[in-house]
Amino acid sequence: MKALSLLLLPVLGLLVCGKLLCPMDKAISEKIQELTSSLSFTVTGCTCGSACGSWDVRAETTCHCQCAGMDWTGARCCRLRAE
Repeated sequence: MKALSLLLLPVLGLLVCGKLLCPMDKAISEKIQELTSSLSFTVTGCTCGSACGSWDVRAETTCHCQCAGMDWTGARCCRLRAE
């Protein structure tokens, strides 16, 4: 039992130090924002995992699935041409 406890200590440390993931999440969000702001695409439809058929588009650029426990999402986009 002591050996199992010693093996689980590093795992618990990772769970407690969840704040380490925040800078990575922020960096990913910033990169996505940087890439999408330079493109002129708009979302026209969404797909959601777990047989969820309830979704909406937010800010013309983001699919939001309204079911819990989503394992994947997808977006259908169209490129807009400025005239």
